[in-house]
Amino acid sequence: MSAAPPGAVEGLAEYRPELRPEVLLSDAMLHGAATVHLIKDTASGGSFRVGPKEHFLIVRMDGRRSLAEIGEEYAREYGRRLDAARWQQILRMLGTRGLLAGAPARPAAATGPGARTGDGAGAGAFGGDGRPARGVLRGSVRLVADADATTDRLHRAVGFLLAPGLLVPLLALVLAMEAVVALRSGELLVYTRELFTNPVLLTGAATLLWFSTALHELAHGVVARHYGGTVAEIGLRWRLPVVIMYCTVGNYLYLGSRWQRIQTALAGAVMNLLFLLPFCALWLFAPLDAATHHALGALLLLGSVQALAMLVPLPPLDGYRIASQLCGATELAASTGAYLRLAARRDPAAGDYPRHARTAYRAYALSAVLALAGILAAAVAAAHHLLTV
Repeated sequence: MSAAPPGAVEGLAEYRPELRPEVLLSDAMLHGAATVHLIKDTASGGSFRVGPKEHFLIVRMDGRRSLAEIGEEYAREYGRRLDAARWQQILRMLGTRGLLAGAPARPAAATGPGARTGDGAGAGAFGGDGRPARGVLRGSVRLVADADATTDRLHRAVGFLLAPGLLVPLLALVLAMEAVVALRSGELLVYTRELFTNPVLLTGAATLLWFSTALHELAHGVVARHYGGTVAEIGLRWRLPVVIMYCTVGNYLYLGSRWQRIQTALAGAVMNLLFLLPFCALWLFAPLDAATHHALGALLLLGSVQALAMLVPLPPLDGYRIASQLCGATELAASTGAYLRLAARRDPAAGDYPRHARTAYRAYALSAVLALAGILAAAVAAAHHLLTV
């Protein structure tokens, strides 16, 4: 299949363009006042945005439909026909980006400035940017040569836990555990203060919490793999003295449905809480000495805070990715900020935003403010309890 349209205009109508298999297209997303679709070439890593009309045409380039047939569908949908010059412009754009079957794949270095949309910006990289740069104070390194194959093996081993018959009871146990943590939070705060005075137990708790963060990242990858996603890298990133694991889901924004993307983003925090279940059982029911009992209680509180903090709807946390999917938006924080500035100035441009965009940006701003207010209130209540107990 040639990547370019036939030279003769009269032959253009019979040309049957086909996207390369490596090309991914996203659902419709809000970006500012506009609705856009993301297109990504997984071979080069390049991505860019197109409008709904361009997406309507591109998604139909399957090698079976001719331009004449696609044009007829377009005319029925939008009430106008595309002329040969417009078709040539669209095909030239796709061909020069290497997106059409038969065209040479475009190397990542040739993507050019401004071609990337920023949909990466952490959106598909859970816990790290995936870059293998290394340094003494900061850097990252891959832990496995083939992250996708490793994730596939993990999915085969533990994927059965994603079946509703097992997952629902586990989530019920998690909710019960968090209810206990909330009801006994005052007691657990005192235990946490004691933990920080015991270096041995503190080291043990910190090690367990670090291991929980590693499982958190792998959970993102396993759930993404469950829904057909690919994992580009698994590795370690350090910003000394902090060393964390990362798992890069390369096609997160292109998973099959919004609910699948939400589940992938939520998987890490759920894994953190599932990790705490056996320790909760020991704390509640095992005959332990006081020091161990108190240390386990502190672990429950710290682990719960760690998990729930990831659900705060601020970038680059998992909660922000969930909020972005609920709002159906890309670059949600930037778009919300731009809209609110226009609205605050009573700029007429704010009225150009469609109603669903205004609703989404206002709802996100309110949720972010409420989350920050909740965190502040919890911190003040915790400090007051520790100072007065």
